Amino acid sequence: MAIEIERKFLVLNDRLPLLKDGENITQGYFATRENQTVRIRMGEQGCFLTIKGPPCDEGLSRSEFEYEIPSQDAKAMLSEFCGGRTIQKTRYRLSFGGNLWEVDVFEQSNAGLILAEVELDHPHRVVDLPMWIGQDVTGEERYSNRFLALSPFSQW
Repeated sequence: MAIEIERKFLVLNDRLPLLKDGENITQGYFATRENQTVRIRMGEQGCFLTIKGPPCDEGLSRSEFEYEIPSQDAKAMLSEFCGGRTIQKTRYRLSFGGNLWEVDVFEQSNAGLILAEVELDHPHRVVDLPMWIGQDVTGEERYSNRFLALSPFSQW
């Protein structure tokens, strides 16, 4: 079984370095039970169907299964199954302290929100934080992409 272990942070955008070579991503969410996520991701690096289980370890880890799918299937699933439960963002990848950070700049109804995630090999691994990292929001449901698709940042 695949396990995703990550920490998530708000970003202090005035401290961010120049962001370049971002990937435009659309994600759509199927109607699922609380704490479970089934999503479609369409991006420049491919299209994926991802299934995530409930969070463990104070929101640090969860089971995750991800499968690449054809783009025409992803488009059809977004249209037929996601019912407007979508987000748009540009993802940037930055290296710091031996880790790859993914910085998501949200668009449309989530504009103004910037989050950074770092994947870990162990839930309690200590991570060097870049100067542009703000509040730790790991495990806070309202910062999950699924929640943002249902309750956009602009409506908080």
